Amino acid sequence: MAKTNRSGGVLGALLDKSRFSIAFPVQNVGRVVSIVLDETHPRFKELGEWNGLGTIEYTLVDQPVPINQLYPTAKPYDPSIRSFPLINEIVLISSFPNTDIGEFSSSKIAYYVSIVGIWNHPHHNAFPQNSNILPPSQQKDYVETELGSVRRVTDQSTEIFLGKTFVERGNIHPLLPFEGDRILEGRWGNSIRFGSTVKDTLNTWSSTGTNGDPITILRNGQGNQTEEGWVPTIEDINNDDTSIYLTSTQKIPLEAASTSYSSYSSTPPITPNEYAGRQLILNSGRLVFNTTEDHLLLSSTKTVNINALNGFNVDSPQSVIQSNSVLLGGINAVEPVLKGDTTINILVDLITQLQALTVALQTVTPIGGPAVAAAATQLVPQLAAIRTQLQTTTKSQVSKTL
Repeated sequence: MAKTNRSGGVLGALLDKSRFSIAFPVQNVGRVVSIVLDETHPRFKELGEWNGLGTIEYTLVDQPVPINQLYPTAKPYDPSIRSFPLINEIVLISSFPNTDIGEFSSSKIAYYVSIVGIWNHPHHNAFPQNSNILPPSQQKDYVETELGSVRRVTDQSTEIFLGKTFVERGNIHPLLPFEGDRILEGRWGNSIRFGSTVKDTLNTWSSTGTNGDPITILRNGQGNQTEEGWVPTIEDINNDDTSIYLTSTQKIPLEAASTSYSSYSSTPPITPNEYAGRQLILNSGRLVFNTTEDHLLLSSTKTVNINALNGFNVDSPQSVIQSNSVLLGGINAVEPVLKGDTTINILVDLITQLQALTVALQTVTPIGGPAVAAAATQLVPQLAAIRTQLQTTTKSQVSKTL
């Protein structure tokens, strides 16, 4: 029987001494000097080209910076979920097996396993090698931090080199957590919260339901925020740039662009900011639904409502509405729409009969006959013109009905 790995998971397997001759604890703490993100890195080929993506050069935090020699390197530990560090961020370095493990059980190289949260902030956690190279105000910022104070950069950014394109923003806020939350945060106000209803808190989704009702919030962009980037914030569906909310019992205070439901004679939809229950909410400056191979299907157990401030447009080679009742103009519409071909045929038949009558009236001879005959003679071409117009110009070339 195979020996049970009590450590659990991949890491447990790596630490299982029944499989490897040694364990691989965290060995060093390194400060990132560079990272391979594309082929412009000076050691791109040496470090494996694209197989070396994410590899860092680093210096050991507790040792002098090497002079005139190559920096040591470390690869990402997890190739599926990667958090690429910035220049001057500090990472944990450990040794794990490499591709020679099949021949030598102790064969290993350095990997970085996580970024050290020096500032406990999602935007960046960099700490410069020499803080005295910064402007005086920021030197004070870092020195006081080392003595135990909280770092609060108030001029939007520091002068720390974080990378070729990464420029620090002082107004990026971390998310405020609530009991039981699991949160993934990017560096720019993008996040995923696996949370729940938490009564008697500051969040905007716990006014209904009970503690523990699940909610998932995906947010891209924190919207307009104050400049105090060290102060945590909470998702705000009406302020964040783009949001997706997956709810269970929660009521979300969405300020919808339009909530005019006058087309309903009874039981109109509950407005978005009052509905509590299972729903998926998409909110952004623009929504695009596009299919590349098959249909776009909208299905509902009640109604499909389209609410817009400026209009509803359909551009399509063919539009089909299959319904037992179509009310045009409003819920109180009662006048039936005439069938085009049927109506035209009836009118043409009527005009044909009138034409036959006028031809006969032209031969009337009793008293008053000349006047009747003259009127009939004048009416004949007029009826012909009306008949031609009915047959050629009155029918829509687009709209059809049953």
